[in-house]
Amino acid sequence: MDNPLHASCYADNAVQCTVEVMENVRLARDTYRLRFACPEMAARITPGQFLMLRLAGTNDPLIGRPLALYNIVPAPDGAPHAIDVVYLVKGKFTSHLVRATAGQHVVVWGPLGNGFSAEPIEHLIMVAGGIGQTPFLTLGQEFLGHRQFGNPPRAVAPSRRVTLCYGARTAALLAGVDDFAQAGVDVRIATDDGSRGHHGLVTDLLRQVLQESSGDHRIVCCGPEIMMAAVAKIAAETGSNCQVSLETPMACGIGICFTCVAKVRDASGAWDYKRTCVEGPVFDAAAIEW
Repeated sequence: MDNPLHASCYADNAVQCTVEVMENVRLARDTYRLRFACPEMAARITPGQFLMLRLAGTNDPLIGRPLALYNIVPAPDGAPHAIDVVYLVKGKFTSHLVRATAGQHVVVWGPLGNGFSAEPIEHLIMVAGGIGQTPFLTLGQEFLGHRQFGNPPRAVAPSRRVTLCYGARTAALLAGVDDFAQAGVDVRIATDDGSRGHHGLVTDLLRQVLQESSGDHRIVCCGPEIMMAAVAKIAAETGSNCQVSLETPMACGIGICFTCVAKVRDASGAWDYKRTCVEGPVFDAAAIEW
């Protein structure tokens, strides 16, 4: 009999360590990039996976917060060395984290979760809203053939084209746009107030890119749930393969506490609760009960 609690992405490959902050720099309004050295984790983590991070030396706040891999910084010899994560200051944890300076310590454990598919595709379309661009920088680098991630390294055939459709409320909240452009990603911007790029929804950009796209394509998406549901609907209408990275709140990150469950349908159409931390965070968009 199948174990109903089985998951393919338990944290068997994770490490936990106390690390020193190298940088904590502002990228956009209320948005910061934290860098810390952790070569063992940097060598293992792959695009779409995440780590849990908590403040060292304090129990307030007690639990950690899940943060997606943003980038890997190599050592002088080219080996994976440091990890970048990007966060939005919102709530007690991030209000404390933003005050962390170089030399202070945080506790991290990971890599966690399943990450995005490495299957080759001609055109990878990444759709992000709010802070949802954070899992996509390494994925874009990987599918453009610039870098490899994981141990052993994932073998990803380079795509012909990688596009990022990135939406935010206003231009001041756009974070890391230059990083994507420098990686060679085709960046399309939408803002609710029209202060930069398309004046409207990021899904408007997605429809435009799908009309332009020729050949096989895959959509990957991360951001507010209402946006991801809209992207999933467009994918269904256009017959597009679509993966979503859920931003479900977590407490443990390793499948113990069951606080991060999402409704996921199986092949028969019936749904059950799946833990985002060990059976996700990446799911087939068509399987989510939005």
